[in-house]
Amino acid sequence: MSYDNACKYLAEKYPAAFTNWLLGVPSPDIEVLKTELTNEPIRADAITFLRTANQILHIEFQTLPYSETPLPLRMLDYSVRLKRQYRCDVVQVIIFLQATASEMAFTQEYRDRTTSHRYQV
Repeated sequence: MSYDNACKYLAEKYPAAFTNWLLGVPSPDIEVLKTELTNEPIRADAITFLRTANQILHIEFQTLPYSETPLPLRMLDYSVRLKRQYRCDVVQVIIFLQATASEMAFTQEYRDRTTSHRYQV
């Protein structure tokens, strides 16, 4: 089992612990959401979506700071899809599972001429 799959398993098995750790508040009512989003379904093996009372915590486990679709653009895409599908706030966190000096691992924003989107690393 790869690191990212193991972390996804742990986040889905212990959603309250991850929500408390990453959001800093305990949440008694947490729902683990399916990881497939509508409109050209994206099924990712290293993503966990946890729904609390009024927000979704999107946890992305990464071993490498780069991918075919750049991570900042992927985070924007997931955020828009989650917001459209569930109609609530989305908090996004990327957790890198290996040490890296890559600048991409410290990027916390997607930005182009018309759009700016922030997430946590």
